[in-house]
Amino acid sequence: MIIYPTLELKNGKCVSLTRGRLDEPVLWHVDPVETARSFVEAGAEWMHVTDMDALAGGEGNEALISEIIRAVGIPVQLGGGFRSRERVEHWIGQGAGRIVIGTMAAHDPDLLRELAKYHPDQIVLAVDIYQGAVMTEGWQSQSAFDPADYIKAFDDAPLAGIILTDVDADIEDSDGSLGLITSLAAQTRHPVIARGTVRSADDVARLKYVPNIAGTLIGRALLSRDVDLGEALALASATKGPVAAFQ
Repeated sequence: MIIYPTLELKNGKCVSLTRGRLDEPVLWHVDPVETARSFVEAGAEWMHVTDMDALAGGEGNEALISEIIRAVGIPVQLGGGFRSRERVEHWIGQGAGRIVIGTMAAHDPDLLRELAKYHPDQIVLAVDIYQGAVMTEGWQSQSAFDPADYIKAFDDAPLAGIILTDVDADIEDSDGSLGLITSLAAQTRHPVIARGTVRSADDVARLKYVPNIAGTLIGRALLSRDVDLGEALALASATKGPVAAFQ
């Protein structure tokens, strides 16, 4: 299982959202580039960056993200406001390892499939779920899509993976059951990356036993020091123990 240490950037600073609200971020007083380098020093093989300003329609973090990509020397999975072919191809050209697409997939699913076809293993679908429906526009708009049907519609696309977020659990900052992500992960052939589920090292250990979970994003828990990245990486790479068979 791959651990994706995660930075969320707003106005050039590392932030975390409060209850999913873009206008109430928690500001972390750390240097984004040095923090990204520390992930590599801890042993990370991938990292994830979300451009919160781009999610809201701005472009304030482009230079910083380019610097992070150059500095870390590991693949960077980049999300935030990808709603056009031009922006996707721009960042692939700038060295992003993968591009995460959410809202575009809901509005123009054929474009997502086309981008996945021309950039195999570089396009990731983000599926954010709140109160049983797929959310778009950075968790701001609730669609009419059923999550299982929505994911199934992209089974034929050569995606690098699907990021699944249980928004209910994330915004409540609760332990939240893995039931939703476990159920959806079992219904797709694509590798699934869980988001919003890790608040302690124990959560990493639990995720290893969920079928078809290929990775997890960890952001706020690293910056708050609730999770040690080195420990999380060791747990993710450890050999699974025996699992009892129940009848």
